[in-house]
Amino acid sequence: MSPLHFEVHGPVDAASTVLLSSGLGGSAGFWQPQLGALIAAGHRVIAYDQRGTGRSPAALPAAYAIEDMARDVLEILDATRTAHCHFAGHALGGLVGLQLALDAPSRVASLVLVNAWSRPNPHSARCFDARLGLLGAVGPRAYVEAQPIFLYPAAWAAAHAKRVQDEVDHAFAHFPGEANMRARIAALRAFDIDARLADIAAPTLVAAAKDDVLVPWTCSQRLADGLPNATLNLMAHGGHAHSVTEANAFNSTLLAFLSRVSASAVPA
Repeated sequence: MSPLHFEVHGPVDAASTVLLSSGLGGSAGFWQPQLGALIAAGHRVIAYDQRGTGRSPAALPAAYAIEDMARDVLEILDATRTAHCHFAGHALGGLVGLQLALDAPSRVASLVLVNAWSRPNPHSARCFDARLGLLGAVGPRAYVEAQPIFLYPAAWAAAHAKRVQDEVDHAFAHFPGEANMRARIAALRAFDIDARLADIAAPTLVAAAKDDVLVPWTCSQRLADGLPNATLNLMAHGGHAHSVTEANAFNSTLLAFLSRVSASAVPA
């Protein structure tokens, strides 16, 4: 398969590596609000464009699955000689982290799951049906124009109208194609590891915003209840992309979690 685009930031001799995996858009750029804070805290950081998106072009098979995306992460860890990482994933990226923790637990020092889930739910299914309906009936432009509705609170989107429109225009210019988008959505809709949550021992930060209109915050509550070593952080506002809209608060929680995990790690 074609190579994956990834970027390595921060000190090469850092004691820990944080790997960032974005949601459905697949772009490393989603994590820009976190990058500086993580580097300043002394972490080596890996961000990547997921296969079939952005700078990792590929024609995805219809049966492409979250398991395939987890194998892509292992490929990046091997390529960067990273024995294990703190894995942070947003939405679909969180699913990749959960799968990685099941398939290769020794490679995952901790998990950060942002507005993720362990099994399908009817509300998110309705949202994806509507988005796919737009894509099929009207086309990619309508699909990406609707995207901010699911990502951001209305007041934030209105106050940052130019930024939001620039993101929409960029998403349209780099749209991965209808077949790839359908394959990626099918993968996240098929994901269900609810019965295996107890098998994931990694320390986990579960982060969610209660005003997320795409993924109910109760999905994060279920993750926190089912994972043996989880901490739940709920924000009242911020939407599906609260790591962007409430970046300072999110970064503070993220760095505090990573610090606690590092402090409690048993020396090799």
